[in-house]
Amino acid sequence: MERAVRELWAESRDLLGLHSPDDAAAAAADAAMPRAEMPPTPLAFLRDHVSPGRPLLVSSAATSHWPAASLWPTDSYLTDALRSTAVSLHLTPDGRADALAPHPRPSHPGAKCFASAHVRQVDFPTAVRLIRSSDPASGLVAYAQQQDDCLRGEYAAVAGDVDAHVPWASDALGCLPEAVNLWIGSACSQTSFHKDHYDNIYVVVSGEKHFLLLPPTEHHRLYVRDYPAAHYAAEDETELRLKLELEEPERIVPWSSVDPYPPSPEEAAAQASSFPLYFEGPRPIRCTVRAGEMLYLPSMWFHHVSQSPGPNGLTIAVNYWYDMQFDIKYAYFNFLRSLEIDGSSSKKTDALEDDLEETND
Repeated sequence: MERAVRELWAESRDLLGLHSPDDAAAAAADAAMPRAEMPPTPLAFLRDHVSPGRPLLVSSAATSHWPAASLWPTDSYLTDALRSTAVSLHLTPDGRADALAPHPRPSHPGAKCFASAHVRQVDFPTAVRLIRSSDPASGLVAYAQQQDDCLRGEYAAVAGDVDAHVPWASDALGCLPEAVNLWIGSACSQTSFHKDHYDNIYVVVSGEKHFLLLPPTEHHRLYVRDYPAAHYAAEDETELRLKLELEEPERIVPWSSVDPYPPSPEEAAAQASSFPLYFEGPRPIRCTVRAGEMLYLPSMWFHHVSQSPGPNGLTIAVNYWYDMQFDIKYAYFNFLRSLEIDGSSSKKTDALEDDLEETND
């Protein structure tokens, strides 16, 4: 069975024209990512990317007309425009929200849990100050994001600085985006491997986003397993000291076990030993999205995201979520993930996964 699945990995990448380069320098240069210098026509986008489920990186020509392209990277524009606005700030001790963390109970040594951020409403200038001062060494990393159409909600005062939708994508997909979200963070924040039940147009306005991508056919490489849910809570409201608490009643979350950037040689060895399908398989597709560029990320693609700030000390991005089509490809994926390959996956209900598709990007 494992041999057949490995052949599927190779064939699917070949069909999509996404050959993973063996040379490390070529991989670092995003050699496998399809690119367009100008936005595609709706027909070309539908034919070449939406229908086959093939990602696309579009140059900054796609956003050169946005007022946000020149205004948001400045030091003061957003702070002035949102000075009296309360926003949702997500707080973690290490910049890893919606990710695995050590189990908080001493009775479970070596075990992991799924940890969500502590969310606090603060005024926007305070949010920016906390984001810029984020430091895992101090135990506090801040990230402004709220995955509930927040650009048209909390940030409505500046929503007009970007397009309300992506016209060529909306025409190809046959609908308008269900949600448009704003993300503001620093280099300290990253997102663990996950997938979304949305077609995603991801636009960087300031700084850079660094993606690791795996097609849906490579589900088994991420060792999705069940973990108890937990969340960070404020232990000290004044100094914002955070502690991890298990959710009550217990809630189980299926999540990827793989950390592609282990923090130490010891952890790297443990990860490589525990998750060989990932570390010994084909390289993930690497893609850096720079200021002004758009990434089309098809639904169900797994992605890990890290980021680098722009000159203003912030990474700012907007994403457009379009509802995915639950067609035969979704049925194929559900069949594939039901297969047991060397203990790499466990069977999950759709309800559990559907509840957890959106996360920190």
